Amino acid sequence: MTITDIAHIINPLESIIRDDRIDIVRLCFDSRKISKPDESLFFAFKTGKNDGHRYIPELARDGVHNFVVSDPAAANFDPQGNFLVVNNTLAALQALAQHHRSQFHYPVIGITGSNGKTIVKEWLNTMLNDDFLIVRSPDSYNSQIGVPLSVWRMSEHHNLAIFEAGISKPDEMQPLANIIRPTIGILTNIGMAHAQFFQNQAQKTIEKLKLFEHASKLVFHDDNPELNTLLTLPEYDHLQKISWGSPQSIYPVSYTTEDNHTLLTINQFTYSIPFLDSASIENATHVIVTMLELGLNPDTINQRLVRLTHIRMRMEIMEGLNHSVVINDTYSLDTNSLYAALDFLDTQTQLPDKALILSDFEQVGDLNDQDYQELNRRLEEHHIHRFIGIGSHLLAHRHCFTCPKSEFFASTEEFISNLPVFSYECILVKGARNSHFENIVAKLQHMTHLTILNVSLPALTHNLNLHRAHLRPNTKMVAMVKAHSYGLGDVELVNELVAQHIDYLAVAYTDEGVRLRKRHIQTPIIVLGAEAHSFDVMVRQNLEPEIFNFYYLGELVKVLKKHPQIQKFNIHIKLDTGMHRLGFDQQDIPQLIEFVKQNPQLHIASVFSHLAAAEDPREDAYTHHQIALFQQMTDQLCAAFDYKILRHILNSAGIYRFPEAQFDMVRLGISLYGCTEIAEVAPQLHNVVTLKTVITQVKHIPAGETIGYNRSWRLKRDAQVAIIPIGYADGYPRELGNGKGTVIIQGQKVPVIGKICMDMCMLDVTGLAIHEGDEVVVYGEGNTVSDMAEAAGLISYELLTRISKRVPRVYIKE
Repeated sequence: MTITDIAHIINPLESIIRDDRIDIVRLCFDSRKISKPDESLFFAFKTGKNDGHRYIPELARDGVHNFVVSDPAAANFDPQGNFLVVNNTLAALQALAQHHRSQFHYPVIGITGSNGKTIVKEWLNTMLNDDFLIVRSPDSYNSQIGVPLSVWRMSEHHNLAIFEAGISKPDEMQPLANIIRPTIGILTNIGMAHAQFFQNQAQKTIEKLKLFEHASKLVFHDDNPELNTLLTLPEYDHLQKISWGSPQSIYPVSYTTEDNHTLLTINQFTYSIPFLDSASIENATHVIVTMLELGLNPDTINQRLVRLTHIRMRMEIMEGLNHSVVINDTYSLDTNSLYAALDFLDTQTQLPDKALILSDFEQVGDLNDQDYQELNRRLEEHHIHRFIGIGSHLLAHRHCFTCPKSEFFASTEEFISNLPVFSYECILVKGARNSHFENIVAKLQHMTHLTILNVSLPALTHNLNLHRAHLRPNTKMVAMVKAHSYGLGDVELVNELVAQHIDYLAVAYTDEGVRLRKRHIQTPIIVLGAEAHSFDVMVRQNLEPEIFNFYYLGELVKVLKKHPQIQKFNIHIKLDTGMHRLGFDQQDIPQLIEFVKQNPQLHIASVFSHLAAAEDPREDAYTHHQIALFQQMTDQLCAAFDYKILRHILNSAGIYRFPEAQFDMVRLGISLYGCTEIAEVAPQLHNVVTLKTVITQVKHIPAGETIGYNRSWRLKRDAQVAIIPIGYADGYPRELGNGKGTVIIQGQKVPVIGKICMDMCMLDVTGLAIHEGDEVVVYGEGNTVSDMAEAAGLISYELLTRISKRVPRVYIKE
């Protein structure tokens, strides 16, 4: 389409069209991820966190000249540009996608549900690509923005589309339903995700069913009585209900398990599924039933089931061998996702040497020499020092690549057989699904423990921006990353904060700051627990100390005199307004002013204090007293100097409860990591921490027997008991033993029984069909750190910082 064609579809309030000769091929909204600017149309979204209009001048310089905007003044940013001015840029994007969908009449499969959407979509693609030319949602593009971008990929070259739709609140599904208009629907399941935004499960189910208002068939598991009842209502009469599961369903299902696979029987035919866990069995059954409805015969389906593998649906950052970092992005591969991954690789500043291991692209037939040369240019642009290409097409085009350290292999197996040594490198592993690059990751990853701590970087970013939205535009923010970011790690997590333009970082002790500096973090760092003996190191590493008494102030001056080249060294003055822990008192202010003025190397970057009970409404009078005293003390201090001194007193709780006291800066701590004591804030935070392990053994123990040390737990009935490899040496609190703690298996909470051991603990899993190797969520969605801290009589800070360093940290990136 040309820009004029698009204007006719979205009906803008105003059209400023200066050049109508270019066909629009790509729709985009992220200025960092535009690969072909001349054929891109940029939608400038405004949110509480950002404004896409800000990036138009930069985009115009980079060659983007087609824009959909809601601010008419944006047309002045690009004198050559075409601008369509609308009331709502998201609604315009959705209207364009809806029109585009109406041009095609081949089958469209629409998938929704609380879990499994992306897996079912990817498995259907794997199982059906011999029979159809498929267009599908890239990655997890299932949101209000992701769905229209997915549907825009439809073309006359395809004959089947598979799209997923995700919602988190009421009234979100209707726009997605209008865009996707599936002919076949799949409802994976209805779980507890986003339950806080719905009155009850029925409301959530009805919302999800809106996706299928134009569908002719709906595939679903009939294990949800509420769903079964809803589907009998007249508004769903247009749907052919393709149920599976119970003996009364269209496709009755029974299964038995073998050593490493499940035998699934549907209508007297037995399929072999290469999984044992219940979630994978359910997802695979959705795939099998959908394929049967599409007319494929059981033998063909069964032969293809061996293609199914566990899917990692997010980018993962993990510790590699020989002090390297491995970025596992083996979920999918096309040029857009590769360039996005390279952009992310640039943010990993901890190791300067960057390596890329790349497979052939999924659609290799679409690539020529010019495309590979463009890829080589991108690698040079991103300073890739080592490039490894795997696959026959990359091997055939090796002449297009100029990276000095380039190697090419015909297959993944050949590469693994000749695995080179990586050391102190940041390694991006980017492969198409059929390349089985997960085997490469397994060889490069430093993994010593089945228990893993997953840290969600998108959730961290959400929580950061959630708090930013409550600040005045010019209020700065300090991110508290002391104690290895409250136990979650340091550099990988801090890189995300730096990428989000955090103003300051704060650590507890000098060695924490030095580690960040050695890993190339350049953001200003405050050392809150500065110790006099480390001042020389702080000066050399450009770390900024908190100063809270005259002794430390004097010791710092002695060190600075050894560095006469430093004219201004930033310090942060701590005042005691009522916490009575550290800080200068009110009567110290005149002497403090005089001392700093007599030592011109000292430069007060900020002055701050600590609220004692910001989260407690019962102590609000005292908090207001602290704020008033801080105002008084800092007015006196700041008035004595002719430069700007930043002031800050608010912590995470204070940002919400005392917005009038933002001053110049705030400090974000525990809420950044998804925990809060403020009830109205908790539902808005995203879960950052998921501590996972696996079942190592399952036992059947008769009633009357005891479990664990000191025989502290006696069984009142016959029980099925699972053992998991996590104990107090991993940081799991002993206070959660003997029924106080819970974990999640197969979406259900089960109790921890007996005493927590050093390296393991026991669970009562009676009634669940579980196996060794099944996943267990120790902390996570539905069983959060905050929930377990309350159960243990502890605080969230303690549970996070207890997690042992022997538990590998894996950082998840969308």
